[in-house]
Amino acid sequence: MNLKIIYEDNDLLVIDKPAGVNSDDFPKRVHRLDKDTSGVLLIAKNDDALEFFQKQFKERKVEKEYITLVAGNLKNQEGVIETLFGRSPKDRKKQRVFLPSDPGFEGKREAKTYYKVLQRFKGYDLLKVALEGGRKHQIRAHCTYLNHPVAGDKLYGFKNQPIPQNLKRQFLHASFLKIRLPNNQTKEFKSELPKDLKLCLQNLKPLTNYN
Repeated sequence: MNLKIIYEDNDLLVIDKPAGVNSDDFPKRVHRLDKDTSGVLLIAKNDDALEFFQKQFKERKVEKEYITLVAGNLKNQEGVIETLFGRSPKDRKKQRVFLPSDPGFEGKREAKTYYKVLQRFKGYDLLKVALEGGRKHQIRAHCTYLNHPVAGDKLYGFKNQPIPQNLKRQFLHASFLKIRLPNNQTKEFKSELPKDLKLCLQNLKPLTNYN
């Protein structure tokens, strides 16, 4: 695969993963991105480095930010979604939010998603999103919980949900990651929005009077 390398040293390879590439194709991947999510992906070069980096993820010491486009315009300019999270009993491919009043909420894990509106369009909001917890499909399921699914999301989107012109996948991009290296140096890795998502935004009508 011809992949763009963001950073490389003796312990770590950081790639700019394109949509359509499966994270599981990399045996020593430190974390995962959904197949149709693009952006910063960390791959360890040896077992010691893999354990070192994954420990930071487990201890929630890694900073991660995403850019996503969601259907509709949110009520608040910024906020936090804080819920229990786990696999959906009705569809094993999906994750879902659990409330304390729901059956089967015992043992479910906490997940927090922080969001901020970057730009509003007619029918859509562009968000910067940060995670605490990093559960599988966390952003996608949390956005649907807010009744604002990620644009183009076939798994979590609503039936007959409109899709922006030229969008062929879910609009979700891992744009930033900050982590400590084995030499104790802290590194930040960034990835620009890819061409397909930029093209999608160009076809939307900006809202200028939302404040």
